[in-house]
Amino acid sequence: MEPLRLFLCVLAVFISLLSDRLAALASFSQGTDSDFTFSLPAGKKECFFQTMKRGASLEIEYQVLDGAGLDVDFLISSPSGQLLFSDQRKSDGVHTVETMEDGDYMFCFDNAFSSMSEKLVFFELILDNMDTEEDPDEWKEHVIGIDTLDMKLEDIMDTINSVKSRLGKSVQIQTLLRAFEARDRNLQESNFDRVNFWSVVNLVVMMMVSAVQVYLVRSLFEDKRKIRT
Repeated sequence: MEPLRLFLCVLAVFISLLSDRLAALASFSQGTDSDFTFSLPAGKKECFFQTMKRGASLEIEYQVLDGAGLDVDFLISSPSGQLLFSDQRKSDGVHTVETMEDGDYMFCFDNAFSSMSEKLVFFELILDNMDTEEDPDEWKEHVIGIDTLDMKLEDIMDTINSVKSRLGKSVQIQTLLRAFEARDRNLQESNFDRVNFWSVVNLVVMMMVSAVQVYLVRSLFEDKRKIRT
């Protein structure tokens, strides 16, 4: 009876810790990966800020989904105002910043060089090594006698972390694929409109040329001499 009671106690502790850990992992995943799509008007500049701590990692990937030229200016600066990265009129880019100071890191998208075309911009932020209040190894202090189980809680947590990491990577890849698909669709629709427009223009020109040719040919066979009776 004692081994069964011990097993049930260990199982209850494991389930409680596992549920708390899964909730913590879910909140961590939501807080570290984010994406946003916005419209950047012609001649305008939009800036965003992300609070970071020293020793963390900030990765940003952006793409221009729609707009003439599919290009935009981009820059990242540190809290002290130091310019970290700068792109000139690019359609996409990926940058990783290893933070050396605490504060708000600024990244801006600039469409000032365009006076007429609005741009549709997508970007994704991935934050790594963010400090958390909870010690990731704190759960081990509450577990007693786990060596008697076939699989240790530590092995289970390693498996969960591996699955979480791969799921996060899959979500990131799917998000990027959707962004590529949206950009390609916008480009195809733009090309379709251009083809239709110039096809109509060519059709009108051909009809006008045909009408002029018919008129000229008929004028060659007209008898303009007056007949006297």
